Amino acid sequence: MKDNNGPPASQKDEIFREQEWPGKFQFNRRVAEVFDDMLKRSVPCYSQVIEMTARILEKFLISGDKVYDLGSSTGTTLMELARRLEHLKLKFTGFDNSAAMVEKATLKAEIYSKKERLKFEKKDITDLNLNQGGAVILNYTMQFIRPEIREDFLKKIYGFLRPGGVLVMSEKVVVKDPVLNNEFVEFYHDFKRSMGYSEIEISNKREALENVLIPLTAEENLALMKRAGFNTAYPFFQWFNFISFVGIKKRE
Repeated sequence: MKDNNGPPASQKDEIFREQEWPGKFQFNRRVAEVFDDMLKRSVPCYSQVIEMTARILEKFLISGDKVYDLGSSTGTTLMELARRLEHLKLKFTGFDNSAAMVEKATLKAEIYSKKERLKFEKKDITDLNLNQGGAVILNYTMQFIRPEIREDFLKKIYGFLRPGGVLVMSEKVVVKDPVLNNEFVEFYHDFKRSMGYSEIEISNKREALENVLIPLTAEENLALMKRAGFNTAYPFFQWFNFISFVGIKKRE
C-alpha cells in the first residue's frame, strides 16, 4: 500500500500468529516487510531512544562527521537522525547482514530523496573495515552477535571512531535477581499485549528467538564497553529490561 506522500506502508506484523512457528528467527524478506511495525510494537520507547540519540550526537559530532549504523535493518534510525541533524551535514551509512533489510532501507532513502547522504550496504558487520567516523550506532544488534566475539567486536568499533567519537548501544538485558528479572519480562509481555499481540504470538516469537537473541546484564554490557576502551561509558535510558548506553572515545 502506498500513498502520494511517502513510501509503501509497512505491513502489520502477524507472522507469529501461526499455531507453531517453524524454526529460529531470521531477518529474512518476510520479516523485513513487517519490521517497521514489529519495532514499534515490540521495542518500548523506540522513538524516544532515537530522539535521545539525536541529542547526544548533536552535542558530540562535528559538521561532516561519518555516522555508521551496524545492524541498520530498514533504515528507520538513520532516516530519523538525518532529519533531526540535517544542519550538521553528516554522512550516514548503514550496514546489515540481511539483503532484504538493505533493499528496503535503500528504497526508503530513495523515496525521501536522501540517497546522497544515506547509504546502505549488505555486509557482515563483525568483519568490517571502516574509515574513521564520529559515531557508531548499535541499537539492539549486539544481542544477536555470539557472546564470545562481542568484546573484540567492540574493540574494532572503538578503533573506527575518531578521538571524542560516540558509541550509542541499545540492548535487551537480563537482571541478576531471578524474581525481578521475571517481573521485568512479564512487564514486557504486558507491553506487547497492549500493542495487540496475542498470547500465541508472544510465545511463538519468544521460542523463535531462543538461543538467537542472547542478552547480557547491564553490568556485563558496561564492562564490555570499558574493556574495549570506552573509559567513559554510561546508561542514558532504561525501560525495565531495555537499556541504552553511551560511550565516548578518549580525546587525544
